Amino acid sequence: MVKTLTLVLYHGPYASQRVDIGLQIAERALRKGYGVNIFLYMEAVHSPKAGQEPKYFPNVGKKLAELAEMGARVKSCSRCAAARGYVEGEEKNGVYPTSQYVKGVHIANLRDLGYWIRESDRVLTI
Repeated sequence: MVKTLTLVLYHGPYASQRVDIGLQIAERALRKGYGVNIFLYMEAVHSPKAGQEPKYFPNVGKKLAELAEMGARVKSCSRCAAARGYVEGEEKNGVYPTSQYVKGVHIANLRDLGYWIRESDRVLTI
């Protein structure tokens, strides 16, 4: 059985290295064969915004898309995302629509975090 790591990111990109460090941990865990969940909460919902072009920092949107492509499950809190203008319609099949996020990141209900925590071997909050 595959061990699962869930990361809960709270801080926005580019204000500190917390998101970068969390994504590095996620990548290393994926490469070691872990299942990885990344839940974006509070200001971290800005991390998967498409079209970011940081000049002096790693592109966290691009990294989230890469991690999703590697197999990480990446979700953003629906209430947090809605409050910041990312939700563009009603929920369908557990996902809220947005055209503003990179591929592989979904806006979902906060309850999903509870399910992930219950099924995870380890949970790390950054």
